[in-house]
Amino acid sequence: MKTANSGLFTDLYELTMVQAYLEEDLTKEAVFSLYVRDLPERRNYLLACGQQEAIQAIESFRFDDESIDYLRTLDLFRPSFLDWLTNFRFQGTIRAVAEGTPIFADEPILEVMAPLPQAQLLETFLMNQVHLQTTLASKATRILEAAAGKPVIDFGARRTHGMDAALQGSLAFYKAGIEATSNVLAGKRFGIPVTGTMAHSYIQTHESEKEAFRSFASQYPETILLIDTYDTLEAVDRIGELASELGDAFRIRGVRIDSGDLEELSRAVRQKLNSHELESVGIVVSGGLDEEKIAALVASKVPIDGFGVGTHMGVSSDAPSLNIVYKLCSYDGKGATKLSPGKPILPGAKQIHRIINDSTATHDIIGRYDESLPGSPLLKTAMRHGGMVHSWKQSLSSIRAHCNLQRSYLPDTVRSIEPADPPYDVRVSPDLEAYTASVEREIS
Repeated sequence: MKTANSGLFTDLYELTMVQAYLEEDLTKEAVFSLYVRDLPERRNYLLACGQQEAIQAIESFRFDDESIDYLRTLDLFRPSFLDWLTNFRFQGTIRAVAEGTPIFADEPILEVMAPLPQAQLLETFLMNQVHLQTTLASKATRILEAAAGKPVIDFGARRTHGMDAALQGSLAFYKAGIEATSNVLAGKRFGIPVTGTMAHSYIQTHESEKEAFRSFASQYPETILLIDTYDTLEAVDRIGELASELGDAFRIRGVRIDSGDLEELSRAVRQKLNSHELESVGIVVSGGLDEEKIAALVASKVPIDGFGVGTHMGVSSDAPSLNIVYKLCSYDGKGATKLSPGKPILPGAKQIHRIINDSTATHDIIGRYDESLPGSPLLKTAMRHGGMVHSWKQSLSSIRAHCNLQRSYLPDTVRSIEPADPPYDVRVSPDLEAYTASVEREIS
């Protein structure tokens, strides 16, 4: 998305509301919270990701001349409002949890404090950017948990929902702890390690499988060869023959199995590789893998050295969306909430305090922003006067380290891919409960 017209990435009603706010002089400071109302059925926690890129993009959130000309054709907006959009620069404050922080239902991933029209205008963009990376990073943590320390590679680009989703997916997966990606553009843009093997088409275009192996290995000596185009076990024999021919020049690192009974085949392939004295050649598997299939393979102690995961991680197939919202919780110093059934809003600016004892997180407390509560506060100032706070921004390697550390604090039952029983304990402070009740009474 070009920076010059990024402002158009919004829902129409954001623009019509902002024009009305300005017309009615509703321009005092507002506080909006971005959070997830509830966790998907198969998630014990979420990994908050995407806020760093989103906040960085807000610095250049603009409406160029072409955008203004388009909005003029809609016959909805006054010249004075179009002038306001032309000069729009976000000047507010954003507090957010650090990239790669585990979060739970009702906990603010970020809060925006700015004049009401400015804060309102960011809703669609912020929700979209944080939603995608959080959804995909959260799926990746389940894959990693199932893999139990074995490396996982992102193979998802070809089936994700468009180029932007594929790029942000590769980024989110790497933040979560995925080893590398097959997505070359993501590698260039974000500095993520890239890796890959070969496709069946390469094997099919040669006179024989052995010829294909020999040719590919001559160009890429330390490659990983795909062995299930025809007969998987016979392919291992071809590699054994190639190893005998090449002698000390044989440097193939591994083989990949992409179909069939992966447990049975991996055992047979390992045995056959060893019979050819190829103990150093590893086994990578792929093909429709998700966390349940990977966990079953790991539990059966198969001789697999790594996993390539594509579609199920790339689209978070079991939970492809989150109930994420961006809600007004304060205007002009006065708490705001809703009385709609099942859609509560905790009013006012807030803070999350995480209680960690003996390197284990025991519970979180959501409190009012200025409350003195035990535990580590998670929301930090990420943007001030419309500029990103340098100390809040982290390098990709720092984000990976933070994610790994913060996940390690979670109880084993919460990190598990099975439903946590009991769920992680998130409490609302007595002061915030009392404030919520008073705001609700006043509204009623």
